[in-house]
Formats: sequence, C-alpha cells, structure tokens
Amino acid sequence: MAQNPRTSETESAPTTGRNSELTRRNYVRSLAAVATAATAIGGVGTAAAEDDYEVIEAQGQTITIDAGETWENKLIDMTTGQDLVITAHSSDWTIRNVGFKGENTSGTGTATFGISDTSGGTCTVENVYLGDGSSTGNGNPNGHGQTAFWVAPDHNGHIDFENVNIQNFADNAIYGSAPGNKGGGTIHIDSSFAANCYVSHFRLGTEGSKVTNSSVYVDSSEGYVGRGIWAWAPGTVEVEGCQIEMNGQNNAIVAGANGNPTEVAVTESDYDDQAGISEAAGSSVQLGDDVGTDPEAYIPDGVPTSPEEAASGAGN
Repeated sequence: MAQNPRTSETESAPTTGRNSELTRRNYVRSLAAVATAATAIGGVGTAAAEDDYEVIEAQGQTITIDAGETWENKLIDMTTGQDLVITAHSSDWTIRNVGFKGENTSGTGTATFGISDTSGGTCTVENVYLGDGSSTGNGNPNGHGQTAFWVAPDHNGHIDFENVNIQNFADNAIYGSAPGNKGGGTIHIDSSFAANCYVSHFRLGTEGSKVTNSSVYVDSSEGYVGRGIWAWAPGTVEVEGCQIEMNGQNNAIVAGANGNPTEVAVTESDYDDQAGISEAAGSSVQLGDDVGTDPEAYIPDGVPTSPEEAASGAGN
C-alpha cells in the first residue's frame, strides 16, 4: 500500500492518553449544532439513505484522485480495522461530502489524505467528517500515529478547506507546513473544527496561508493534547475569527520550529491564555484588533457532525 511520508515534529507536546468520545462540553455543543441545523433546514440531523452515497470498506487500499476530478458522496467504513489512503497529487481536484465511520485502528501511522496541487491550480476539500479519530499507531504512545490530512512539500497551488471536522487523531489534524520548505503553495482553512489531536491541530507555513472562522478544542482531562495552531517558516500565517480553547493544555498558538523563525498575525480571535503563546527561534505572534483570552470553541455552521451527514452532503 502506498504510504504518505511525513516528518512529525513533537517538540515537547505532551500526551496523557486518549479519549475516543467527545468531552461533555464538546458533546453538548455538537448536539446543539445538530439541533440548530435540523431546525434551520428541516431535519438534517437525521441520517440520509445509503443510496445517497457510496459505502467503501477500508481494506488497506489506496484511492487516487486525478487532476480535475471531483470525488464525493463517500462513506468510508473503518470498522474493518484496516487502513484506507486517499491521494491527490495533481491539480484542480475536489474532495467533497466524505465521512469516515469508526476509529482508525489499523496502526499504520500513515496519513488518511495525502494531498497537494502541483500545477499552481486551486483544489477544494469540503464537508468532510473525521471525528471518530485514530489509535496511536506504530506502538508509539507519544503520537506519530495517523495524520488526517498531510499536504506534500511539492504543493505549489492553493487548497481551500471548508466545513471539516477532525477529532482524536494521533498526529496532526491538518499538517500543511511542508510546502514552506519547497513548493510554497498556500492553504486556507475556513469554518472548520479540530479537537483533541496530537502534535497540532492546524499547522501551516507559507505566506498567504490562513485559518479563519474555525475552532480548536482540547479537553482538560484525557486525550491527545497537541498545539492549537502551529506556524512554521517562512510565514506569515494569518489567524482570523478563531476560537482556540485549550483548557491549559500545551500552547494555543506556536510560531517557529526547527530553528527557523516565522510570524503569525492574529485578529478577531480568542485564545486560551493559560495555554498561552510560544515564540521560537526569533518568531513573533502579532496580536491585532479584537483579540481576547476567553475562547468558546464551537462547531461552525455547516460542519458535519456524523459520517452519514457528511457523506450525504446534508448541511451543504
């Protein structure tokens, strides 16, 4: 099976076990999000019929998405205990309405999605549910397990993430810093939610890359406790309209890694000041207008809260 190679930097990111379920606070918010969606659009919280999407059983296979292709309305059954890898290393592709049902317990430690735009185009990832998480993998209790999305160094175009839900992954939720070392492509994460992942939740590294209108949540008890938003060189990485609630775990915003400085520009956001900000290797985090320290993480409107909801496109 094809692997998606990654170099995971942990750099003193502690973990205290894991929690395969939503925390009480997060669970309440999830129910509220589903109820709101159902009220607004007439019962979206009810699972759609299976003929609205294709069910694919994970059997250790690799699925390749070609240039210009739209891959959509898939429910991936992870209860088989096997892995499944989706790769898209071309241009102008779209991944839409995809839900993963069950925890990834394969232990392969790969990336579920290995992606990039290698021809200077624009690609899209929208309405994806990866909320059932992964086991640690590779027998390593300190992470280096499954990554949800890994963006390859050759990425030189642009990728839009919207309405993505990633929780309880044993490695980065969106690992998008590698293009800073080579391709220089940009990434925009908008209206998305990540919780209780290891190493980091949203990890970016290039000028023009940003996280907007999104939330990061880390439990205060057991679970993976990676950084909130981690910016690598060269930057600058923008953070706008975000809620970063860490419950004192790890750091809310980290700038810099591997001895290389970068910059983060934060506006209209709240971060956990107990978890705080870390500036490494001469990096800086610039706090602009309307930045506070009383975050209230939430699941943004339109973000799927179940595999079936994602696969059927409910909420879009």
